[in-house]
Amino acid sequence: MARLPLIDPETTSGDIRASFDRMPVKLNIFRMMAHAQANMIPAMRLGNSILHKQKLSAVNRELLILQAAQLEGGAYEWRQHVPIALGVGCTQAQVDAVERSDYDSSSFNEAERALLKFGREVVENVRVPEAIFAAARKYFCDQEIVESIVALGFYMMMARVTEATETDLDPAAGMKVYEGGKK
Repeated sequence: MARLPLIDPETTSGDIRASFDRMPVKLNIFRMMAHAQANMIPAMRLGNSILHKQKLSAVNRELLILQAAQLEGGAYEWRQHVPIALGVGCTQAQVDAVERSDYDSSSFNEAERALLKFGREVVENVRVPEAIFAAARKYFCDQEIVESIVALGFYMMMARVTEATETDLDPAAGMKVYEGGKK
Protein backbone atom coordinates (compact mmCIF):
# COMPACT_ATOMS: atom_id res chain seq x y z
CA MET A 1 0.00 0.00 0.00
CA ALA A 2 1.43 3.34 -1.06
CA ARG A 3 2.49 5.71 1.71
CA LEU A 4 0.64 8.57 -0.01
CA PRO A 5 -2.73 8.30 -1.69
CA LEU A 6 -2.62 7.97 -5.45
CA ILE A 7 -4.18 10.95 -7.21
CA ASP A 8 -7.43 10.10 -8.98
CA PRO A 9 -7.01 11.39 -12.55
CA GLU A 10 -10.72 12.33 -12.60
CA THR A 11 -10.15 14.86 -9.81
CA THR A 12 -7.35 16.72 -11.63
CA SER A 13 -7.72 19.72 -13.89
CA GLY A 14 -5.83 21.83 -16.39
CA ASP A 15 -2.61 20.54 -17.89
CA ILE A 16 -2.40 17.60 -15.50
CA ARG A 17 -5.89 16.45 -16.47
CA ALA A 18 -5.04 16.86 -20.15
CA SER A 19 -1.90 14.79 -19.59
CA PHE A 20 -3.88 12.01 -17.90
CA ASP A 21 -6.49 12.11 -20.68
CA ARG A 22 -3.76 11.41 -23.27
CA MET A 23 -2.31 8.44 -21.38
CA PRO A 24 -3.18 5.01 -22.75
CA VAL A 25 -2.71 3.65 -19.21
CA LYS A 26 -2.87 5.78 -16.07
CA LEU A 27 -0.04 4.12 -14.22
CA ASN A 28 0.41 4.55 -10.48
CA ILE A 29 3.77 6.23 -11.01
CA PHE A 30 1.99 9.08 -12.80
CA ARG A 31 -0.75 9.17 -10.18
CA MET A 32 1.96 9.54 -7.52
CA MET A 33 3.86 12.16 -9.51
CA ALA A 34 0.66 14.22 -9.74
CA HIS A 35 1.26 15.24 -6.11
CA ALA A 36 4.15 17.33 -7.43
CA GLN A 37 1.88 19.50 -9.55
CA ALA A 38 4.57 21.93 -10.68
CA ASN A 39 6.92 19.09 -11.60
CA MET A 40 4.69 16.47 -13.17
CA ILE A 41 4.37 17.90 -16.68
CA PRO A 42 8.08 18.83 -17.01
CA ALA A 43 9.05 15.39 -15.69
CA MET A 44 6.69 13.68 -18.14
CA ARG A 45 8.17 15.69 -21.01
CA LEU A 46 11.70 14.82 -19.98
CA GLY A 47 10.79 11.14 -19.64
CA ASN A 48 9.12 11.17 -23.04
CA SER A 49 12.12 12.86 -24.67
CA ILE A 50 14.40 10.21 -23.16
CA LEU A 51 12.22 7.44 -24.56
CA HIS A 52 11.55 8.91 -27.99
CA LYS A 53 13.94 11.68 -28.98
CA GLN A 54 17.43 10.75 -27.91
CA LYS A 55 20.12 9.78 -30.39
CA LEU A 56 21.10 6.94 -28.07
CA SER A 57 19.64 3.72 -29.46
CA ALA A 58 16.52 2.24 -27.90
CA VAL A 59 18.40 -0.92 -26.90
CA ASN A 60 21.19 1.05 -25.21
CA ARG A 61 18.68 3.34 -23.49
CA GLU A 62 16.67 0.41 -22.12
CA LEU A 63 19.80 -1.37 -20.91
CA LEU A 64 20.67 1.78 -18.95
CA ILE A 65 17.14 2.18 -17.59
CA LEU A 66 17.14 -1.43 -16.41
CA GLN A 67 20.59 -0.90 -14.94
CA ALA A 68 19.43 2.14 -12.98
CA ALA A 69 16.36 0.24 -11.77
CA GLN A 70 18.45 -2.76 -10.71
CA LEU A 71 21.15 -0.73 -8.96
CA GLU A 72 18.65 1.55 -7.23
CA GLY A 73 16.20 -1.17 -6.24
CA GLY A 74 13.50 0.37 -8.45
CA ALA A 75 11.05 -2.53 -8.63
CA TYR A 76 8.41 -0.36 -10.31
CA GLU A 77 10.74 0.80 -13.08
CA TRP A 78 12.08 -2.72 -13.56
CA ARG A 79 8.59 -4.16 -13.97
CA GLN A 80 7.54 -1.55 -16.52
CA HIS A 81 10.77 -1.51 -18.54
CA VAL A 82 11.55 -5.21 -18.98
CA PRO A 83 8.75 -5.58 -21.57
CA ILE A 84 9.82 -2.34 -23.24
CA ALA A 85 13.43 -3.52 -23.39
CA LEU A 86 12.36 -6.80 -24.96
CA GLY A 87 10.02 -4.94 -27.31
CA VAL A 88 12.75 -2.68 -28.68
CA GLY A 89 15.26 -5.47 -29.25
CA CYS A 90 17.03 -6.36 -26.02
CA THR A 91 17.32 -10.10 -25.46
CA GLN A 92 16.18 -12.00 -22.39
CA ALA A 93 19.82 -12.95 -21.84
CA GLN A 94 20.73 -9.24 -21.71
CA VAL A 95 17.91 -8.50 -19.26
CA ASP A 96 19.04 -11.40 -17.08
CA ALA A 97 22.66 -10.21 -17.19
CA VAL A 98 21.66 -6.68 -16.13
CA GLU A 99 19.62 -8.17 -13.31
CA ARG A 100 22.79 -10.00 -12.13
CA SER A 101 25.01 -6.93 -12.75
CA ASP A 102 27.04 -9.12 -15.12
CA TYR A 103 28.27 -6.44 -17.50
CA ASP A 104 30.90 -8.79 -18.94
CA SER A 105 28.22 -11.20 -20.17
CA SER A 106 28.66 -12.58 -23.66
CA SER A 107 25.10 -11.40 -24.36
CA PHE A 108 26.51 -7.87 -24.71
CA ASN A 109 28.70 -6.54 -27.49
CA GLU A 110 31.79 -4.47 -26.65
CA ALA A 111 29.91 -1.15 -26.93
CA GLU A 112 27.17 -2.35 -24.57
CA ARG A 113 29.74 -3.59 -22.07
CA ALA A 114 31.49 -0.22 -22.13
CA LEU A 115 28.16 1.61 -21.74
CA LEU A 116 27.03 -0.52 -18.80
CA LYS A 117 30.35 -0.13 -17.00
CA PHE A 118 30.08 3.62 -17.60
CA GLY A 119 26.49 3.56 -16.30
CA ARG A 120 27.48 1.69 -13.15
CA GLU A 121 30.05 4.37 -12.33
CA VAL A 122 27.55 7.18 -12.94
CA VAL A 123 24.99 5.56 -10.63
CA GLU A 124 27.26 4.26 -7.90
CA ASN A 125 30.13 6.78 -7.83
CA VAL A 126 28.95 9.83 -9.81
CA ARG A 127 32.49 10.41 -11.07
CA VAL A 128 33.66 8.11 -13.84
CA PRO A 129 37.29 6.95 -13.91
CA GLU A 130 39.18 8.02 -17.01
CA ALA A 131 39.65 4.52 -18.42
CA ILE A 132 35.93 3.73 -18.21
CA PHE A 133 35.00 7.11 -19.70
CA ALA A 134 37.49 6.57 -22.54
CA ALA A 135 36.07 3.10 -23.24
CA ALA A 136 32.56 4.57 -23.56
CA ARG A 137 33.85 7.42 -25.78
CA LYS A 138 35.28 4.80 -28.13
CA TYR A 139 31.72 3.78 -29.08
CA PHE A 140 29.50 6.75 -28.21
CA CYS A 141 29.54 10.37 -29.32
CA ASP A 142 29.38 13.32 -26.92
CA GLN A 143 25.60 13.58 -27.34
CA GLU A 144 25.06 9.91 -26.50
CA ILE A 145 27.32 10.15 -23.44
CA VAL A 146 25.32 13.06 -22.01
CA GLU A 147 22.01 11.44 -22.98
CA SER A 148 23.11 8.32 -21.10
CA ILE A 149 23.75 10.35 -17.96
CA VAL A 150 20.39 12.12 -18.29
CA ALA A 151 18.53 8.80 -18.75
CA LEU A 152 20.28 7.26 -15.74
CA GLY A 153 19.59 10.31 -13.59
CA PHE A 154 15.92 10.46 -14.56
CA TYR A 155 15.32 6.80 -13.76
CA MET A 156 17.28 7.10 -10.52
CA MET A 157 14.88 9.91 -9.57
CA MET A 158 11.82 7.89 -10.54
CA ALA A 159 13.06 4.91 -8.52
CA ARG A 160 13.40 7.19 -5.52
CA VAL A 161 9.86 8.49 -5.98
CA THR A 162 8.33 5.02 -6.27
CA GLU A 163 10.45 3.39 -3.56
CA ALA A 164 10.25 6.19 -0.96
CA THR A 165 6.47 6.41 -1.38
CA GLU A 166 6.09 2.63 -1.78
CA THR A 167 4.03 3.20 -4.92
CA ASP A 168 1.92 0.14 -5.65
CA LEU A 169 3.19 -1.89 -8.58
CA ASP A 170 0.96 -1.90 -11.65
CA PRO A 171 0.83 -4.82 -14.04
CA ALA A 172 3.47 -4.24 -16.71
CA ALA A 173 1.98 -2.00 -19.38
CA GLY A 174 5.13 -2.26 -21.48
CA MET A 175 4.89 -1.36 -25.10
CA LYS A 176 1.37 0.11 -24.75
CA VAL A 177 2.72 2.98 -22.66
CA TYR A 178 5.88 3.23 -24.77
CA GLU A 179 3.95 3.42 -28.03
CA GLY A 180 1.46 5.86 -26.51
CA GLY A 181 4.30 8.26 -25.77
CA LYS A 182 5.21 8.54 -29.44
CA LYS A 183 2.04 10.50 -30.14
